[in-house]
Amino acid sequence: MAARSRSPRKNGNGAAQTIHVGVLGLGTVGAGTVQTLLERKDLIAERTGINLVVKKAADLNIDQKWNFAMPTSILTKDAMEIINDPEIKIVVELIGGKGIAKKLMMAALNAGKSVVTANKALLADHGTELFDLAATKGVDLFYEASVAGGIPIIKSLREGLVANPITSILGIMNGTCNYILTRMEREGVAFDSVLSEAQKLGYAETPPDLDVDGWDTAHKAVILARLAFGGSYQVDHAKVIGIRGVAGEDIKYASEFGYRIKLLAVLKKSPDGSAEISVEPTLIPAAHLMAKVDMSFNAVFVSGEVVDETMYYGKGAGSLPTASAVVGDIADIARNIVANRHDHNALRAQTKPAPVKPHAEHVTRAYIRLNVKDVTGSLAKVIAILAKHNIGILAVTDFLRGQPLPGAIVPAEGLAPIVLLTGDARVADVDAALAECLKLPEVGPVHSRFRVEALVSA
Repeated sequence: MAARSRSPRKNGNGAAQTIHVGVLGLGTVGAGTVQTLLERKDLIAERTGINLVVKKAADLNIDQKWNFAMPTSILTKDAMEIINDPEIKIVVELIGGKGIAKKLMMAALNAGKSVVTANKALLADHGTELFDLAATKGVDLFYEASVAGGIPIIKSLREGLVANPITSILGIMNGTCNYILTRMEREGVAFDSVLSEAQKLGYAETPPDLDVDGWDTAHKAVILARLAFGGSYQVDHAKVIGIRGVAGEDIKYASEFGYRIKLLAVLKKSPDGSAEISVEPTLIPAAHLMAKVDMSFNAVFVSGEVVDETMYYGKGAGSLPTASAVVGDIADIARNIVANRHDHNALRAQTKPAPVKPHAEHVTRAYIRLNVKDVTGSLAKVIAILAKHNIGILAVTDFLRGQPLPGAIVPAEGLAPIVLLTGDARVADVDAALAECLKLPEVGPVHSRFRVEALVSA
């Protein structure tokens, strides 16, 4: 039997149901959202049975050039035209930041309008207040595009994995950092040089602090933690370390051990119910799928008690990939409006306590690079200190006594780079051991220390 196409839903008069949309902010994602709603209108109507119409789009710069057929009749500089328009049922906030964006979002919710946003910083810091307001007003607040761009990770956690207690989430969720680390590895270019070029190409913001210092990823990690584990997790619950400290030689040494370095969000649920949340440069086995995520792509690796392991991969930013997630939320809300319902559980159990395991108590493996005097017994002293702090050694390599790696920075005369991979150990023990090692007269001050995730390849 031939498949039947789905015609738009009809109202009581037999006409197709129409839902009007207003867009706040016409930057990269906002413009992409309007473009997608205009150019894919018929496809969306066929799949949802609803006509989505962009009635107004607000931005302070409406005289800019557009790379699509933007109807000038929908443009306005006054955001309140959208908030106050009784026909507009869905407001899309794509301004960003936590100032005017919050005020306009709250105004829209108070006006009884559902909201779609990609604003991870606002949700991470004020999500509880905003979702409580949406529930009080009987409207929706959807946020798929706030995490990992076009990857439908929010929908997957809320719907596809609804039967799964989530045990862990590992995420490469910042395209700027992943782009920089990939180029540093492939081309042997220093961090500062890659960052400067990335800014010129528009891959990195100016200033780039939110991205390269890990805070953009931390905002996303907190949203995922709330959704996966329940509880009112906050950004200050996360240990956050950016990629500025990743040196080219560390990337090379990690490769020698069979690893690649990625800025990784790590969310784990402990047996006692507490959560571990960290964002830091992490060594991942090169054979694992997560290690193969390069350039500006993102990936989220989820472990659930029922489904076991799943991975979600795609573009984590950009105009149209992110717009895809925004429009998906708009369509879901439109369905709810037609069905006269709303989502009471948009961000699960935010008011529940959020027990967090202190970072010092996390148990993980570590990569440690030290510059040690090239004399007999130096390495033995380092290993003895690690043993005293209950830290086992899985691998150790003295790169200078052998052939230095191409492009590696050779320390001052008389010092040899020693690289160790430890077994599982408390972060507090590794901290104490490293501090003690750096006090040895045989050890120089320059060093590196990164987390290691011992993922098993399928």
